[in-house]
Amino acid sequence: MTTPAPPGQKTILGRGSYPEFLRINELLRKETVGGILLLVATVAALVWANSPAADSYFAIRDFEVGVEALHLNLSIGHWASDGLLAIFFFLTGLELKREFVAGDLRSPARAIVPIAAAFGGVAVPALIFVIITLSAGPAALRGWAIPTATDIAFAVAVLAVISSHLPSALRIFILTLAVMDDLIAIAIIAFFYSSDVQVPYLLWMLLPLGAFAFLSHKFPKFFAQHHLAAWVILLPLGIVTWALMHSSGVHATVAGVLLGFMVPVLRSKKNGGPDAGPGLAEQLEHRFRPLSTGFAVPVFAFFAAGVALGGWEGISRTFTDSVAIGIAAALVIGKPLGIMLTTWVLTKSTKASLDPSLKWIDVLGVAVLAGVGFTVSLLVNDLSFTLGSEHHDHAKVAVLAGSLVSALLAAVLLRARNRHYRQVEELETADADHDGVPDVYQQDPRTTS
Repeated sequence: MTTPAPPGQKTILGRGSYPEFLRINELLRKETVGGILLLVATVAALVWANSPAADSYFAIRDFEVGVEALHLNLSIGHWASDGLLAIFFFLTGLELKREFVAGDLRSPARAIVPIAAAFGGVAVPALIFVIITLSAGPAALRGWAIPTATDIAFAVAVLAVISSHLPSALRIFILTLAVMDDLIAIAIIAFFYSSDVQVPYLLWMLLPLGAFAFLSHKFPKFFAQHHLAAWVILLPLGIVTWALMHSSGVHATVAGVLLGFMVPVLRSKKNGGPDAGPGLAEQLEHRFRPLSTGFAVPVFAFFAAGVALGGWEGISRTFTDSVAIGIAAALVIGKPLGIMLTTWVLTKSTKASLDPSLKWIDVLGVAVLAGVGFTVSLLVNDLSFTLGSEHHDHAKVAVLAGSLVSALLAAVLLRARNRHYRQVEELETADADHDGVPDVYQQDPRTTS
């Protein structure tokens, strides 16, 4: 059992509200399935790319299809990264907007810790990478953003494998951290990895984006109730927005986040108000989440993770490249260091303390788990280095290796605390009055909103 914090004592990483607890648990269950598919796709790609039939894998990945006149004659691999990942980032935009509009992060006091930790978890790995690769020249430095993102599906799959009974506060923390990481990563892609930007295309892109936003806000109830209408009207507008963003020179996945931000989260008074049921954002999330976790992200991983390792000799040669060393060190050391340092400084500067149910070793375990950077890291690698180049292949191996080491270290740390986590779980699920709401969420009025 845990002792409640003294009255008036500021705490961070509390358990949050019961509605948030339910929503996060449901979301993480879906991500667990996606994480398992992600692992399967990655292993399949590595096996195929290192088999006697490797040439057929690379031939399929590099096969081009599309309309050249629309700047859409892309390889299968590029369709996966530019097109399918736009669905993933659309959900990222929806999730982040929901958190700030209707979730616990609408409270600045609760939002500041995961947001600050996310920025720390981006800045420190980037700094470590730059320090290690500084002498390798400008070409190597282009990969500075590769180790900045956390793959929530992969991380949740790790939790499922080790059967961790992670408390709700830490689950909310890692999820929010990962979503913020993705937002920061997409901003980095937009500002630092866009080339030969065509402003006219960007201006034209605002038309379908504006139409999407107008219709979403004007007729949210209609699109929520009529699924076919959303596919027939909103989806084409989204595709046109994506295509124009792609033609502009800004990475097309940015369109996914922008479209997600355009969707209303809460029902207006005209449509029954916030208490009338799920808003359009939640409806679209339910429809697109299976497509993203079950198809889009695994397919991207399948075409992005395939690399010819070259046996032990090839792997050992990889880690003579400062790019690979920088990425691995940034994921395994830089990511947890940035998250822990930022969280600790914020705690001390505000004279707050950790929630009584947690210790700093728990935060460290989650921070190490955040070093599992996969999907977005592989995407940024594709943007940083020429496909098939030495740096590109070495960086890919380093992302896989760094993510694997981070997962194993996190498993050791979190598994060691599993007995305590079970006690916290019993407390968070106890319902003595059998009213359907755990008693702990009724004892503190801050956790029932």
